[in-house]
Amino acid sequence: MAAQRGKDLLLKVDPAGGTNFQTVAGLRTRRIAFNAETVDVTDAESAGRWRELLGGAGVQRAALSGAGIFKDAASDAALRQLFFAGTVAPFQAIIPDFGSVTGPFQVTALEYGGEHNGEVSFEMTLESAGALAFAAL
Repeated sequence: MAAQRGKDLLLKVDPAGGTNFQTVAGLRTRRIAFNAETVDVTDAESAGRWRELLGGAGVQRAALSGAGIFKDAASDAALRQLFFAGTVAPFQAIIPDFGSVTGPFQVTALEYGGEHNGEVSFEMTLESAGALAFAAL
């Protein structure tokens, strides 16, 4: 597989809760991270004192994050509204030559900043709030 352009990794939101996703405007960096907690079941009878884990027992989660230039687009307004309302909404991450991950997320951090001689920037963090679906491209 050939290398992929970072700009092709997209984060999308549908604040109405349907399937009409819009790309979050102005993002320069995007990230999706998957994590699973481990459940340690090691005891005195564990072979050679090696740690044993219980498969399929830990909580899984995903986090989406991004940073970019504030464009004051419809997606910016949607993120602000979702954050201040504490609403969970469908988001989608498109990963080139891999697939898409879609599911409910909550905006857990929204930051704005700017230099005197630069543009206004923003950063956002989203945490999964339910089961996610993967679809191969």
